[in-house]
Order: sequence, then structure tokens, then C-alpha cells
Amino acid sequence: MGVQGFQDYIEKHCPSAVVPVELQKLARGSLVGGGRQRPPQTPLRLLIDADNCLHRLYGGFYTDWVSGGQWNHMLGYLAALAKACFNGNIELFVFFNGALEKARLHEWVKRQGNERQTAQQIVSHVQNKGTPPPKVWFLPPVCMAHCIRLALIRFHIKVAQSIEDHHQEVIAFCREKGFHGLVAYDSDYALCNIPYYFSAHALKLSRNGKSLTTSQYLMHEVAKQLDLNPNRFPIFAALLGNHILPDEDLASFHWSLLGPEHPLASLKVRAHQLVLPPCDVVIKAVADYVRNIQDTTDLDAIAKDVFQHSQSRTDDKVTRFKRAVAYYSATNKPMPFHPPHYLAARPNQFGMPGIVPPYVPSQMLNIPQTSLQAKPVAQQMSSQGGAQGQGPYPYSLSEPAITLETGGKSLSEQNNYSNIPHEGKHTPLYERSSPINPAQSGSPNHVDSTYFPASSTSSSSDNDEGNGGAVNHVSGNKIGWEKTGTQSESQTRAELGDQTKAEGSSSASSGSQAADVKGNQTSNPQIPCLLSMPTRNHMDITTPPLPPVAPEVLRVAEHRHKKGLMYPYIFHVLTKGEIKIAVSIEDEANKDLPPAALLYRPVRQYVYGVLFSLAESRKKTERLAFRKNRLPPEFSPVIIKEWAAYKGKSPQTPELVEALAFREWTCPNLKKLWLGKAVEDKNRRMRAFLACMRSDTPAMLNPTNVPTHLMVLCCVLRYMVQWPGVRILRRQELDAFLAQALSPKLYEPDQLQELKVHTAEGHRQKQQS
Repeated sequence: MGVQGFQDYIEKHCPSAVVPVELQKLARGSLVGGGRQRPPQTPLRLLIDADNCLHRLYGGFYTDWVSGGQWNHMLGYLAALAKACFNGNIELFVFFNGALEKARLHEWVKRQGNERQTAQQIVSHVQNKGTPPPKVWFLPPVCMAHCIRLALIRFHIKVAQSIEDHHQEVIAFCREKGFHGLVAYDSDYALCNIPYYFSAHALKLSRNGKSLTTSQYLMHEVAKQLDLNPNRFPIFAALLGNHILPDEDLASFHWSLLGPEHPLASLKVRAHQLVLPPCDVVIKAVADYVRNIQDTTDLDAIAKDVFQHSQSRTDDKVTRFKRAVAYYSATNKPMPFHPPHYLAARPNQFGMPGIVPPYVPSQMLNIPQTSLQAKPVAQQMSSQGGAQGQGPYPYSLSEPAITLETGGKSLSEQNNYSNIPHEGKHTPLYERSSPINPAQSGSPNHVDSTYFPASSTSSSSDNDEGNGGAVNHVSGNKIGWEKTGTQSESQTRAELGDQTKAEGSSSASSGSQAADVKGNQTSNPQIPCLLSMPTRNHMDITTPPLPPVAPEVLRVAEHRHKKGLMYPYIFHVLTKGEIKIAVSIEDEANKDLPPAALLYRPVRQYVYGVLFSLAESRKKTERLAFRKNRLPPEFSPVIIKEWAAYKGKSPQTPELVEALAFREWTCPNLKKLWLGKAVEDKNRRMRAFLACMRSDTPAMLNPTNVPTHLMVLCCVLRYMVQWPGVRILRRQELDAFLAQALSPKLYEPDQLQELKVHTAEGHRQKQQS
């Protein structure tokens, strides 16, 4: 689980760091300039990471979520949420995950495998017991994020979408725009320099709509319990295991920290299996290790000690370790200030100058803070002579962990928390005082891009399903065309070569390698070679280059994507040429119905053709060849990679899907479809949609036959009815869809909740009685 288990660790092992709060009281408090005698000056501005909060924005785990999206209920809940925030002087901004994030693809693959198993458990439970499944099995209905985003826009709640790295963009946006806090549930946020961090999972709106509550994570309390200075969090996060350096690559290191005398030591040797220690045990052990690092700036020495048991790809692991430290150091760096945008600089209670922005009043949120002063850091800052802003911790985090060193104090004095005064019992947050904590702003491009790969062709060492099963070794697959020589491909081939060597050494030695244990321990536990062998749970494939897209179209696509006005697949296809399709709840035991990913693939193929203006470009090429009396050239296919998991298909490898052009008519290029303002352009847009759905008939445009507001529903039903070979919809199922769409009694959630369905058997029993 690696660093992703740190959030759960806080919940289970640091109860004093999780404090309940009521957001309306915070909005009336000193954070926004209010008080007992004066009204708030500005609203409480909170940034919500929708990726962690979808089930709360959806309305919670009410019992009928498994039957499909309960959109009326969701709209009612979001309307109540918007009203409660407006009345409570709270301004929400919801940030959706719109990034493809190839660097985290191995995490997505593991998650899809787990969700696919959960989907089958849900189907089996409903079939066998006929009752709603447990809420712990909650899987979001299809397109739930998209529907929530559109509903939030309808209720005038601002939204945005990430474009490259979701976590980095959320953190940068939070600091740039001066938000008072972040509502999320992710270890990456817990380990970064966020001023006030609230729980997305605990976000609840009372039934009367007047109280919005959640929990706040006091990260200085977590640091105290770990006895670890937060300046060392970047190295701590890198050594736990993450999307850059997976925890499987650190398995030997984690086991060596525990030692042979640990009660769990017997679990580490299992034939042909990669076994990882429990997450909470790893967190404590890594915290102890990081606390005792003498020189945090010497990453080479740290990496040499960490990977001393590595038997292959050591240089690659060292490089990934440095990249991981740089990644988390960037999230911990306070964003640079821009003095022209601020009013004044005044010394804070620690004697260091602090810049006070106009939108942050003289008193911040009443949150318990420690009074620890990092004297070495203060000396460094005063010697630099610059006015540094103060972070959310009472000591300065303006320098990354790799530049913090001793300033006359011993290692134990600078790392432990023995000099923190006892604060006593926690009082409610809105009754306490805290120093001024200016929101920090800066450019989201402040992070050095060289540390973050644009895409990752493979995960260096991942287990197949992430459940400790047998390690799978994936060999490179040849495809129909010749691969282009890229840096990532050469790296992949090098890794495969190392993998082959490791496999050979594994078969020769079979776990005979011994690992030295740190400290004064004399025994050498036998660590299997599997702990150092590279395994990957996904294999990327190089595809032909994508056709060029007009710059105007890319600008419009990027703008709409960032503003949350467009489904993220479109931007992914135009810029990356690949998409990720999440697992849906479907019965894999049913041999008659095709998986949803295959059912709607022909629609996506036509959409790909429209996005790359396939029909018009080929028609122009054919006309040019005809004029020059030449044979029409052979067109290279436009290939899109689809990552999906369904019956008979694992998510480890993408499927190569070819874009298609319409046969009936020549669709105009995307620039005309998107940017054309004439009536004819509007008609072409409608026809392109109908053609993608195989519903390009004049009757579909007649409002007498198909009401305009039911156009999408009718196109989807028509598409399913026309599916070749297999009958997707029966007559009674089609009637049920149409009846629900047309009946005015089925629009109100309360009436739907009270509706009782009578079976034919029940009707006969009623007649007989």
C-alpha cells in the first residue's frame, strides 16, 4: 500500500490528530475576519478534491445506489448543500481529476482489479439475497463524476479539472488562490504543506441542511506521535513507497528494518510470492529510520543504504528515489510570494517577518498549534535576509527537507518533539487562537518538470493484483507495426533485460541471497530474490503518431477541460491518444450480454474519427491523388489505446482501437464543428452526434416523434436495440425505460421512494383473497 496507507494510519493510530469541526462556526470565526462583535469580512473558502469526495457529493451510501445513478436524489442533496453553504458564508470550489496520469497507471490497474472483484460480489449478493449490498462495497455509478460536475455548475458552485498531475495541481491551486483549507482524503495531501486539511470522507450535511460538519487533521500532532520533523516528510514519503518508487521495490528494505526477531519475520519467505509487511508496521519502522538519518542532503548515501540488498536495476531505483524525494519536496515548499499583491510585511510572534495578504485578516482560524521554533531554520532564513512567509506549521518549512541541517544542536534535539509544551485538552477549534498564516501563492509551474515524467511506460515492480499473490513477469509484445525508438521504450527493453537476468539468477540461487540487517544484529535473514526482481502489472504499447490537430481546437479543448465544461476523455484522446475506462457493475457470469466497454466501443470509434477529422482529411487526400492521376494512398490507421477491465480482459495491457469515419456522409473537420456559429454548423453538430449513435434518420429530429429533452435517451435505447447478434433489451425493459422518462409522477424523489412494485404473483394472490 505504501504511502497511500498513511491516511488510514492517521485515522486509526493518531486519534488526537483528528478533531471534529463544524464549518459554519469556522465561517463565523476569526479565519474570515469575523467575531462575536462583527460579521465575517469574507466567506470561508474551501477547495474540495472531488476524487476523494464523490460519494459524499453524491449524497452518501443510501440503499438504492446499486440500481444505478439516483440522479434526482443527488440533485436534491447538492441543492441543499449549495443552500447551506450560501447561508453559512462558505464558498466551495470543487476540483475534479481530469488528468490521465500515466505515472500512476500501476495504481489505477490495481484499483481496477479490486473494484472488478467488488462488482462481482455486489452482483452475487443481489442475486442470492435480494437485498442492497453493504455500503463498504460502494462503487460509483457510471459517469457519476461527470453528472456531479454538471450539477454543481447548475447550482453555481465553481468547478475545475486537472490536466496533467492531479495532486500537484490541487496543491498549487489551493495556494495560488488563497483558499483557507483543503477538503480531501489522500496521503499525498497529508504529507504536503497544506495550511488546513479537512476530511472529505467525514463531510456530512445534517438532515435539516443547517449543519455542515467534518474532521480536521492536525498534522503537527501526527508528527509528534511519529517523533518526526515534518521537514523530513519528503524522504519519509519516498521510502514508504509511492507511484514513482513502488513499495514492491522497497520490500527488501522494509523487511530489513524489522529484523529477524520481529514476530512477522516468518512471513517474508513464501515460495514464489512477494510478501509485504503490514502498512502500519512499515510506517513506524520507516519513521524511525528517517529520524536517525544524519545528513538529509546526501541522497546518494541514503539510497546506497536503502538499496544495499537490491539485486537488479539498482541505478534505476536510486533515480526513482531521488525523483520521489523531489516530488514530495515540491509539495512541501511554500509557494513564492509576490510582494506587489500584498499590503504589508509585519513581524510575526516568532520574530520573523511575515507577509500579510489583503484577503487574510489579522486573526486566522482558531486551530491548536504547537509553539516549536526551529532555530537552525530561523538562523538560515535571517542570514538570507529575505522575508519568508510562514507555513501552516509553527516552525518554518520554507526550505525543503533536503536542505535542513543542524545548527549547533544534536541530531536527537532537532528531530524529536521533547521541547514542545503540553497543550492540554483540545478545545473546540473556533474557541482557540493561532498565529497569522498567510495563504501562499505562486505559479503551478514552479515545480521542476524534469522530476516528473510525462508518461510512464511501466511500473518498475508491481504485484499483479496487489494482494500478495504470485509475481507475474510480463514480456514485451510485438505489434503489427514497427515500434518507434523512444527513450521510454529503450528503458523498457533495458528493464526486460535486467528482468531476464534476475530470473536466471533466481532459478540458480532460489533465495540463497542473504541480507544484512541494520544495527547490531548478527543473524542474516534469508530474503528471496523475488523481493529484488522487477515485475510490472501493466505493459504499454507504442502506437503510430496521432494526426495533427488545429491549434485553435487544442486551445478550446484545454480551456473547456480546465473549466470542467467537457468530458475528460476528449482532451485525453486529442493530446495523449488514450483513455482509461473504469469498472462498471455488470454480471460477468452472463454469457449473453457483452461488457459495457465493448457495447459502446463502436460509438467511441466514430467519436475518435470526428475528433481527428478523419473523413475530411481522407477525402482531401483522395481528391489530390485523383487530380494528379495517382492511386489513392493507403491511409495509416489512427489508433487509440483503451485501458479497461472487464470479463476476459485484464487492465494490464491496453486495447488498440481504430478510429472510424462515417460512410453515409463526410463529416466536416473538428474546427468547423466546434467553432462554427452558423445554423448549418449547428445542424452538422447534431447530425454528427446522431451518426455516432447510429440514429441518423430524419424522424429523430422531429419533436413530434422524439421530444428534444429525450433525444439522448432515445438514441441510447435505439443503439442498444440495434446491437447485432445479441438481444440487449427485451420489450418490457424498453417499456420500463420509456415509462420512467415520460411519466410526470416519476420525477420527484419522494414519490419514487414511496413507489411499490407489485409482481404478477402478488397481483393474483390479491385477486384470490
